[in-house]
Amino acid sequence: MVRRRRHVAAPVLAELKSWLAEKAYPIWWQNGADHRLGGFHEQLRQDGAPVLAAKRARVQPRQIYSFSKAHSLGWAGDGPAAVRHGIDFFLAHYRRADGLFRTLVTPEGGIADDSIAFYDQAFALLGLHAAYVTLGEPPFYRDLARQLLAQWRATRAHAEIGFAEQPSGLLPLGANPHMHLLESALAWSEVDEDGPWLALAEELVQLALTRLIGKGSGALREFFDRDWRPMPGYADRQIEPGHQFEWAWLLLRWSRLSAAPAAQAAALRLIALGESHGVDSRRGVAINGLRDDLGVADGNARLWPQTERLKAHCLAAELTGERGRWASAIAAARGLMRYLDTPLAGLWYDQLTPEDRFIDQPAPASSFYHIVCAIAELDRAVAATS
Repeated sequence: MVRRRRHVAAPVLAELKSWLAEKAYPIWWQNGADHRLGGFHEQLRQDGAPVLAAKRARVQPRQIYSFSKAHSLGWAGDGPAAVRHGIDFFLAHYRRADGLFRTLVTPEGGIADDSIAFYDQAFALLGLHAAYVTLGEPPFYRDLARQLLAQWRATRAHAEIGFAEQPSGLLPLGANPHMHLLESALAWSEVDEDGPWLALAEELVQLALTRLIGKGSGALREFFDRDWRPMPGYADRQIEPGHQFEWAWLLLRWSRLSAAPAAQAAALRLIALGESHGVDSRRGVAINGLRDDLGVADGNARLWPQTERLKAHCLAAELTGERGRWASAIAAARGLMRYLDTPLAGLWYDQLTPEDRFIDQPAPASSFYHIVCAIAELDRAVAATS
């Protein structure tokens, strides 16, 4: 009998999945879900106690997504019940009469901010997708997602490509919400073949390749004027290493789906840029920000860029077949694991300073989505290349 060699990333994957299934999922369901008022809490203190605060629209679908992956990642708890808990609260308290989702509600679910943000609509689509695939109730969640996208396109479509934040064309135009809209479009395209998702994904990829990514440096910028030119101010020209990795992961997904060599080439350039300029080798982590000359603008290192670095390297290793890329994926995983080493297991630190000290503050629920997505991608890529 021929034995397969153990995958080089198997040990770090086993460690992350054990932490997730045995520590993180239990505490974020027991303490992170608001079992009295509904939905999910915004933060848990480092002793595990929830922080009572208004609930942002973007956090609820992120937690719905996180629990939709729970069973496949080894949690013995009731993932579908957690998804149901989240989606019921989200639809009851955030959905407006026009089909879009408001920004903020009180802990009890009352309206705290009825305005809408592009970013939140993108995550609403992801939460609806998670509910659709987990709860098995077509076509309800699918139809809500289609209606949401149709309303957004009818009221926010940019005259040329992509979308504006407001009907008035309020500036700047942002790359980040388009990135998460692409993430949701790719997810929906896998389960709703007759929907608008593939066309949307192709539009957003073309936006990235022709407008968001600079022709010279190959770096992806964050903010743009009404003609999709980079905003002129210093702050608006900052480059985020985490988003180089995150966009790379999405472009690689598109290249796998559509066999688009331009998307893969751009993605690999983004990864190289993020790794060479946006990773502090001393701390072993991706930093928050670069200037447009690729010098360091913000040497602090939040948790989420570590997860995006891991995802990008995993998929790049799988698609290129270059085994050396797994070393980068493992390095990214080790960088992420530093943030998970908290006194109460299952929580995390959000910010590492340039002096290599973690800031002692509550763990934000919004990070769970990043962590779960990274571990799920590592799990999938290891299985695909074993």
